[in-house]
Amino acid sequence: MIGVLLVDDEALTLELHRTYVERLEGFRVVAECSGARAAVAAILERPGEIDLVLLDVTMPNGSGLDVLRHLRARASDVDVIAVTGVRDADVVRQMVSLGVFQYLVKPFPFSVFRERLEQYRGYRERAAEAAGTPTQSEIDALLGAFRPSVPVALPKGLSPETLAKVTTDVRAHGPVSAVECAARLGMSRVAARRYLEHLVEAGRLSRSPRYGAPGRPESEYAWRDEA
Repeated sequence: MIGVLLVDDEALTLELHRTYVERLEGFRVVAECSGARAAVAAILERPGEIDLVLLDVTMPNGSGLDVLRHLRARASDVDVIAVTGVRDADVVRQMVSLGVFQYLVKPFPFSVFRERLEQYRGYRERAAEAAGTPTQSEIDALLGAFRPSVPVALPKGLSPETLAKVTTDVRAHGPVSAVECAARLGMSRVAARRYLEHLVEAGRLSRSPRYGAPGRPESEYAWRDEA
């Protein structure tokens, strides 16, 4: 079981994230904090109990950056996912340099939250399997899982909520065409293609021609883990 510490200065956000974590298999909330100092104290006082911190950036008596600096200075290797509304590129860079596993921008739907924590759980599983003297492929898999995801501004007209729905649809049903995705999500084929093409440009999907039907072949999209 992965022990999670929630850190946010908004009570409603803590409650929301607690319900999200409770819906995920293999995770449990072991503590909650509303400030930077309390977060550092909780982590240092409970070694071995807290595996993952969902860390806000803007808080009373310090920032998420301050928390990370204190922890790393004390040789704490606890894993951290930044969960914040801050989109400043310099903050993202600093958080990444301090070892955050992911950088998740609020607000977001549960599907995005679930995807990021499942990625983290997969990383821990691969790390356990690669204990001892890992092979090159095991090392590559670990590095790929640990690669942080940073927020990228969406093109005009695209919404994070719909992007999350399209992403979930491809992962559940892929390879898919724009027509198939649009039909399941109740959107136009043109709109679905825009989201799919954005995911291709972001490196999340692969695109290939689908043959077998009369006329011009249509494109199909597959999640890169499945491609």
